[in-house]
Amino acid sequence: MFASLVSITSLMLSTMLMMVGYGLMNYLVPVRSVAEGWSSFLISVIATGYTVGFTVSCIVTPKLVLRVGHVRVFGALITLLTASILASSLLVDWHVWVVFRAISGFAVAGCYLVIESWLNERVTNETRGSVFSIYMMVTLAGSIGGQYLVPLGDPLNTTLFIVCGIVFAVAILPTALSTAQSPAPIAQVQFGLGKLYRRSPVAAVGAVLAGILSGTWASLGGVYTTQSGFTTGQGATLLAFVLAGGALGQIPIGRISDRTDRRYVMIACGVIGVVAACAMFFMSPDTPRLLYGTAFIVGSMLYPIYALNVAHANDRADPSEYVTISSSLMVLYGLGTVAGPLIGGGAMELAGPRGLMLYLSIGFAIYAAYAAWRVMKGNPTVAPDERSDFHAIAVPMRGTDPAGSIAVDYDTEYEPAQSE
Repeated sequence: MFASLVSITSLMLSTMLMMVGYGLMNYLVPVRSVAEGWSSFLISVIATGYTVGFTVSCIVTPKLVLRVGHVRVFGALITLLTASILASSLLVDWHVWVVFRAISGFAVAGCYLVIESWLNERVTNETRGSVFSIYMMVTLAGSIGGQYLVPLGDPLNTTLFIVCGIVFAVAILPTALSTAQSPAPIAQVQFGLGKLYRRSPVAAVGAVLAGILSGTWASLGGVYTTQSGFTTGQGATLLAFVLAGGALGQIPIGRISDRTDRRYVMIACGVIGVVAACAMFFMSPDTPRLLYGTAFIVGSMLYPIYALNVAHANDRADPSEYVTISSSLMVLYGLGTVAGPLIGGGAMELAGPRGLMLYLSIGFAIYAAYAAWRVMKGNPTVAPDERSDFHAIAVPMRGTDPAGSIAVDYDTEYEPAQSE
């Protein structure tokens, strides 16, 4: 275990710095957007640029890594991140910010893919769970720390944008100067959405809904806190509680789902999510402790549901298909993150900032209802001793599945296997 940690020290330091910049950027951009007087719908359009870039990167970046290697791609992506946030401070116009956010989304997704692919090569099956738990804590701590930088400056000037760019630029140094051996080229695999749906319809539909929910909150959570009258400090704290809930909630949810039908856990997560989101709809900054606690519950349902989908799909797949299934789920998740902010922005335009919580509650309700419908169809379950293990997934967004390194290609062939 100690040897595994030593071999990834520089990578973890780069990850921490990148996530500090990520947390600062993802809170700074919506706060500045609101200050510019842009409508919720326009801000959601800007956010959609990010999710489109994120999704495209999941397909394109593996091919780049195959051509030039992990370190060079990571350096190029960090450069894109730095350029996009600095350019945003120079050209404050929502039209060009859509492009800048698409570039940053492409870069962030690619960095996740490179980091997680790199980690997978450095760990063994015995240390994988522990190392990825540390990785989750690093990403969480970095993201929360970055959010708390916003109250220290003025979003209306360029200072925070420059600080963000500097943090991103410095993030490449630990990895670039490391003497550790570079990872081997990633493996090429195939993926097919039809194959995934045949294996597990509830996982395929759930991945889209998980993307809609988490993508909407990640893109518009800062808008919600700003328009609701929170100070930047209060907003950073609320966003931090959501992230903390997303990270810590995966532990009990994963353990429970490993011991029962995962669809029952999906239903429970959806129902609890509905109740918590509806409760936040009626809350205000005047009751901060109650609001933060409820936000923690929302986060603990919001992010783990994607990992539930991955585990459920892998339960019904052959071991050789794990990476293929997970890459397909990632594409569906990405499509959800593209659609979610647009619809969520429209809801906020119609109902005000609290419309976001109403929108999330509807998404949770659909997630629970579809899982319940699949249970009612009477499909066979998989015995606990025949299942794959639940794997916690780093928040706020992710690159590849912890099962391995991927480079995606299209495949429409279908091989019979256990279906839901």
